[in-house]
Amino acid sequence: LGSILSIILYIYYICIYLYVFISPMELELFNRFMYGTCEVNPDPLLPAGLPQLYGQVLFRQFYPSGAVQVIVNLRGLPTNDKQERAIHIHQYGDLSEGFVTAGPHYNPLGVDHPSHPGDLGNFFPSNGTVRRRLNVQAATLFGGPSILGRAVVIHEKEDDLGLGSDEESKRSGNAGRRIAGCVIGISSETLWNKTMNREKNAKR
Repeated sequence: LGSILSIILYIYYICIYLYVFISPMELELFNRFMYGTCEVNPDPLLPAGLPQLYGQVLFRQFYPSGAVQVIVNLRGLPTNDKQERAIHIHQYGDLSEGFVTAGPHYNPLGVDHPSHPGDLGNFFPSNGTVRRRLNVQAATLFGGPSILGRAVVIHEKEDDLGLGSDEESKRSGNAGRRIAGCVIGISSETLWNKTMNREKNAKR
């Protein structure tokens, strides 16, 4: 019995060590939640005639696991626009040459599209805006596979969800040109809470 208790105590102290010294300091500040934010801007190399998108993509996850909660708020589409557009997380937070340098879809497990951690799906606009909340099971804000520091990219077209007949369908969903995006950074809880409160007040 004594040896079992010793093992349990050892595991307990290892867990405490990992939590205190390896987990992000924000977990202590925000009740074990990690927050991320991404300020969307249009591709500076965008040809004339394509929509100039602005907005935010917000992220939240409870430590150490669970779905990543996502809030998408975009504006800048024509009010009569009916085109669904794909949003993906790409491998690099490098926007030095427009969004081409963001690289391919973030795909740490080497799986086919649409099972990448950052395959957020298609978003349908209403009156020139996109407002959506969703949960992403495959993504994480923690550890080596974290999406923090990577790029969110909004595409010109709809994602075919890997159902196309060509190889590009399995890589990217044939979603077309990258028209807007941003780099995901660590955030406080303030922006998330403000956005949630604004949504609640709008429903009253």
